[in-house]
Amino acid sequence: MSLHLPRLGDDPDAPFPDASSALRQPDGLLAYGGDLSAPRLLNAYRRGIFPWYSDGQPILWWSPDPRMVFGSDAVRLSSRFRRSLRRSGWVARADTAFGRVIERCASAPRAGQAGTWITAPMREAYLHLHRLGHAHSVEVFADAAPDAALVGGIYGVAVGRMFFGESMFSDASGGSSAALAALGHWLHGRGWPLIDAQVENAHLLRLGAKHMPRTAFLEVVEGLVDVPEAAGPWTSAFGELPLQTLGK
Repeated sequence: MSLHLPRLGDDPDAPFPDASSALRQPDGLLAYGGDLSAPRLLNAYRRGIFPWYSDGQPILWWSPDPRMVFGSDAVRLSSRFRRSLRRSGWVARADTAFGRVIERCASAPRAGQAGTWITAPMREAYLHLHRLGHAHSVEVFADAAPDAALVGGIYGVAVGRMFFGESMFSDASGGSSAALAALGHWLHGRGWPLIDAQVENAHLLRLGAKHMPRTAFLEVVEGLVDVPEAAGPWTSAFGELPLQTLGK
């Protein structure tokens, strides 16, 4: 590891380096080391920092510039997909299958990517955050039956009124897009304006993600993470959303 990259100390409450000191190449690499304890992860997200690394690497911490974000009211579904949703029986729920969602995100094949960055320690860390009420999933099911097939999902971390998206998957065409749209629909209704999408890819751009300079992103995040919001499951508050609603 480069001598110019700070190593995090053992104390989970130790401060992170200022995000402005992150490398340009690779974009946003800020520090390495530390652990994936809940205090450290929440401290990172509050500062617009997230872990991303592969097996065999130390834990790497990132804050890229620019950042990819969605307005919670700006997830864009194609006209063709909206028409298909109007005819579908798909429903969305929250926090009813977090473990299944993160496992499917970890195992989903990605173009140009061998293996997964959602390592076993990462899965355990986010499952722990979920049990503490800080990590959440939105799941899309084929219909409203209790044993309906899971067709897509998304998970991430909520701090204050800021949602930091981590990963999503599809087991049926459009499953991840529907999960993201359902998440945005619900967050917008609760006054949460932004979803962090971390780094650019073509799929996110098609869905309406936008670039935001890191300085602007961190300024927005600083205000949103301090809005008081109780931790805990979203299941009851989210309810069951028929995705025909999003096809209009």
